[in-house]
Amino acid sequence: MENYFSEKQSSDHFQAKFFTKQQKYAVQDTPYSIPVDVETAQLCDLINGILKSDTDQADWPKIDFDFLHDGEFLRTSIRQLIDSKELSREAVLELEYVEQCPAPKPFGSLKHDDWVSGVKSTPAFILTGCYDNTLHLWRADGEHVMTIPGHVGPVKAVDWISYDDDGGKFVSASHDQTLMVWQWDRRKNSIECAHVCRGHLRSVECVAANAARSHFASGSWDGMLKIWSTEAAAAEDGESSEQSHKKLKSNSGSSLTCTPILTLSSHTESLSSIVWTGANEVCTGSWDHTIKFWDLEAGNMKHSLSGAKVFLDLSWSPRSKLVLSASADRHVRLWDPRVTEGAVVKSTFTSHTGWVSCVSWSPDNDNTFISGSYDNLLKLWDVRR
Repeated sequence: MENYFSEKQSSDHFQAKFFTKQQKYAVQDTPYSIPVDVETAQLCDLINGILKSDTDQADWPKIDFDFLHDGEFLRTSIRQLIDSKELSREAVLELEYVEQCPAPKPFGSLKHDDWVSGVKSTPAFILTGCYDNTLHLWRADGEHVMTIPGHVGPVKAVDWISYDDDGGKFVSASHDQTLMVWQWDRRKNSIECAHVCRGHLRSVECVAANAARSHFASGSWDGMLKIWSTEAAAAEDGESSEQSHKKLKSNSGSSLTCTPILTLSSHTESLSSIVWTGANEVCTGSWDHTIKFWDLEAGNMKHSLSGAKVFLDLSWSPRSKLVLSASADRHVRLWDPRVTEGAVVKSTFTSHTGWVSCVSWSPDNDNTFISGSYDNLLKLWDVRR
């Protein structure tokens, strides 16, 4: 056992082992004798001292670490942790440490002529929708590729259906009550409206494509959830409850008009967000203060969760199966829809001073997400805090 705190000798010590999932910062699985009054700053010095010793680097750069116990970030002294958790001082305390995440810094700005209402990206390109009735395509470094007219009302939402080196396909939803599916040829730098989707009776507020790239879902101020095929030709096949109303006809030259393959209603106000939670499952958030889960194969709602205020955005984690909600009550909430008894809300994240308008899980970290608010701030969160 080693003691790195000789200057703080006291009979009030505890034993700790440290571990990390970041292998480049891993230390030996050895218990250390540490004064119970130390806080995270002293623990950080300890880990840096061990790493410097192990690597024999005289100019080892100090790295800031956060520490966790039992999956929760340590924000107090060890003494307070032991007392609050009623831990035994005879047992070896296991502490996880992770490199602190630096605050992100903006590196560019994509200028639009009006409000930006929708943003979706691929590793190489960014797609935006604007209140001036247009879409815009950008490179990831901020270079503008093209402006795409077509809608006769503000574009409210966008999503990528597919993309590759040759271009991509994406969908836009608009206040003009339509959705448009676009085919982009990257090599020719040309764009074509493949087909126009009609069926909503009011502004289309949200759209989301499934992982299989075969269908997309849309939500509107008419309170309806509609499912569409990504291929116009497929609209004639596999007709379900709307078979008698299915049509596919020429419209404005090469563009085709198609209608939905499924319409579901239960919300009493506008839908604000849609996420696919499975091959045949969709989750929706609404201005009616509810989050609803839908079985598309059965064509019905599975269950509903209620909140106190309007839900403005949702994000679903395919790994943890948990849902984040952004709300008009200024909070972000973490939901576990699998819970049948007890609290469905696992955590509430409070810091914004305005409506929380958007939320998104990190694509490569199970514990972090980002939120945006009408208070003009983006906030990066860790669910373990």
